[in-house]
Amino acid sequence: QVQLVESGGGLVQAGGSLRLSCAASVRTFSTYVMGWFRQAPGKEREFVAAIRWSGEYTNYADSVKGRFTISRDNAKNTVYLQMNSLKPEDTAVYACAASTKWTNVFITRTYDYWGQGTQVTVSS
Repeated sequence: QVQLVESGGGLVQAGGSLRLSCAASVRTFSTYVMGWFRQAPGKEREFVAAIRWSGEYTNYADSVKGRFTISRDNAKNTVYLQMNSLKPEDTAVYACAASTKWTNVFITRTYDYWGQGTQVTVSS
């Protein structure tokens, strides 16, 4: 079993920054592709970013590219999402997820394990 716990969410003004963390209780963290998804009220769950096993490759949704950065520290079993230039439309519950595959990382069903999510609210 893999446990994922997000932290770092909160309330921030538009244009501000937040850094989300996802700590994983897994023996072989480096064998998992890690992703971030978000879901706002009334909307479907949306892919945000993903990072390959050793961090060599990353993938971003067009809506966040250039503003968000995903990274990982396998020694600490942690994946991060640095969010800059935040907009009100970024408001959502953000959850991290783990997958053993890189294929179709922007699809929810690709992932085997999920965290509980952390609320990010951006005010104007």
